[in-house]
Amino acid sequence: MGTFEQTPKQTEILSAVQQLVEVVARLRSPDSGCPWDLAQTPETLISFVIEEAYETVDALRSGNSAAICEELGDLLLQVVLQAQIASETNQFDLQTVAQGITDKLIRRHPHVFGDVKVQSLEDLHRNWERIKAVEEGEDPDIEPPLSKKLSRYGRSLPPIMASLKISQKAAEAGFEWETVDGVWDKFNEELTEFKDAIASEDQAHQESELGDLLFTIINLARWYDLDPSAALQGTNHRFIQRLQLMETVADRPLENYTLAELETLWQQAKATLRKSGE
Repeated sequence: MGTFEQTPKQTEILSAVQQLVEVVARLRSPDSGCPWDLAQTPETLISFVIEEAYETVDALRSGNSAAICEELGDLLLQVVLQAQIASETNQFDLQTVAQGITDKLIRRHPHVFGDVKVQSLEDLHRNWERIKAVEEGEDPDIEPPLSKKLSRYGRSLPPIMASLKISQKAAEAGFEWETVDGVWDKFNEELTEFKDAIASEDQAHQESELGDLLFTIINLARWYDLDPSAALQGTNHRFIQRLQLMETVADRPLENYTLAELETLWQQAKATLRKSGE
């Protein structure tokens, strides 16, 4: 790509990013920085990266532009902070990060930045996979083992999303039930095995069987074209809504209610939200 002349707006954007970089560098200054920021390492910030990513997703789903803008800023902070920490030990800096992703985008879009011609989305996907294979030192003409493809999802995606992706790709390779009845049979089998494991005192075995049960449920979701992550997110949201409504009508702390009283409040909250269409 050739050089280009910056517009006033582009200059303002770069100035704002530079100011953020300088603020983060000041927070990490050994002489005048913030003790909390100075105590952070790439590892201690992992939970914040995940949290900010999920909060960004929640804002995007809400459609609230102000919330989206704020959460994208929080997520950007995590990128800048990680780059700042790495720069302090001469590993890389934000410029390296930005240049790296820019080069990758150009390299993986030869139909935009080069002379490659594509006729369909299938062509795009095929070229993308070939370029990735070359980048990873693999022969693009040799199909990598299925296990290698799936292991990437296991490493890079949250567990529910990874399970859905793994089951999808495995099904495409032939690891699939003939009908959904087979999935339901598997579910009942795994449920029985989980119950048997719970009767034991081996926690590792219990977790193993729970994982098998959850994986089968995700397969059921795939067969019915449902998004398990969205489904669970919706359940979490509804639970909190009902709890908030219970707290609104309660005349004392919830922990001072009996279980029967809590159940009554819970059902009332469900009915109220159902009437309101939420």
